[in-house]
Amino acid sequence: MHPPVLLLISTDPYTKLLLDQALADRQATILTATTTEEGLHILKNQADLALILCDESQGRIASQVVLSQARRAAHNLSVIILGTDGSAKAAVEALHRGATDYLAQPVTIKDLQAAINKTHIFEAPEPPVRTEQLSAFDQIVSRSPQIKLLKHLAVEVAQTDATTVLITGESGTGKELFAQGIHAAGLRSKGPFVALNCAGIPEQLLESELFGHQRGAFTDAKQTKPGRFQQAEGGTLFLDEIGEMSPSAQAKLLRVLENHRVDPLGDTHSIHVDIRVIAATNEDLPAQIKAGRFRLDLYYRLNVYQLRIPPLRERPEDIEPILTSFLEVARRDHGCRIKGITPAALTILQCHDWPGNVRELHNVVEGLTITCKDEMIRPDHLPASVRSSGSAGSNGEIEKTSLLAFGLSAQEMEKKLLKEALQRTGGNISEASRLLKITRNTLRYRMAKYQL
Repeated sequence: MHPPVLLLISTDPYTKLLLDQALADRQATILTATTTEEGLHILKNQADLALILCDESQGRIASQVVLSQARRAAHNLSVIILGTDGSAKAAVEALHRGATDYLAQPVTIKDLQAAINKTHIFEAPEPPVRTEQLSAFDQIVSRSPQIKLLKHLAVEVAQTDATTVLITGESGTGKELFAQGIHAAGLRSKGPFVALNCAGIPEQLLESELFGHQRGAFTDAKQTKPGRFQQAEGGTLFLDEIGEMSPSAQAKLLRVLENHRVDPLGDTHSIHVDIRVIAATNEDLPAQIKAGRFRLDLYYRLNVYQLRIPPLRERPEDIEPILTSFLEVARRDHGCRIKGITPAALTILQCHDWPGNVRELHNVVEGLTITCKDEMIRPDHLPASVRSSGSAGSNGEIEKTSLLAFGLSAQEMEKKLLKEALQRTGGNISEASRLLKITRNTLRYRMAKYQL
């Protein structure tokens, strides 16, 4: 792995000394530019740049130009803005324009180290993945590292001969999109993709839908009908809401997965099938097993490879790109006038719990295309249920919006929020991380950062 190449655009020589000290124990090539023009020239001609650090000593417009050109040069090029404005509003605007981080000056060595660590430029590069494989997941809009990792894992399993995959996650997280991506990037991509919602078909008809039937097999069987297993021959069968399947159907499904043979109802001969089965559920299958509602042996057979899709509340950074994608479709298909969202309204969305996940966000956007008559979505345009979700209620949730006063710097706001969460939970890290909608490791890292 070659040392990463960093570009520092700054008129202050002291900033270069800070950067040298922040990277004292790491190998890196640091290029410097004292003007925006010089920095843009390096950006244009240096193809292997991993990170740009740009201060706003030449004005905010100059840093916005650098951000714009960096996005054009490479979609994953990290840019850290060293801002002259310490307000949260300035930080939100910088992040909205695509900055990886925003540090209010004066900047400390620890600030620089923490911001650079978040870019992961010193980590080993991920194994190369063919563009056409990742393009199978283009419908899944995201910015979060969790979904980025899931896409790479999904490509890996797609390229294996694993015949069963289990996708878990709450309703509305996009389980079927991942199933379609695995099919499109997999070895059976030329075959059909057949989907069946096990919860949407009456129990007495589910087995017929899955395995097919012969004419006369039951009262209404007036003609022979192939089941979904036969329809998916050479491709993929996606079984959604697998936890809703009846015990009888579970037993027959297990037999098919083990023998790769289907027994249509009323037929004395079994049929060989060559397919991949992707099952999905929003249920806690281990709990269902304990309650006697799901077979343990079927769970083991399905769970050859499992992908868990995190809920939207665990990846709030995905809200903006998903919303933008929905708005683009609305503008194209319905002539919607909305062009974007204000930072204040976006913050409210990021504080919402999203129990319906991406599906709920889509419904909110659809409503806004009708009710919002302006070009930018403001807080007062949002549904009352979404606006109120950031405030403390009867369940004791954190009043997150109380910390968004623009008079605070981004660092002060974050520190204050962490303190409040820890105070409310008596120092219980697990409970505090739940309230803040972040992982315990993230909370511990930020506690160490602010010496809490």
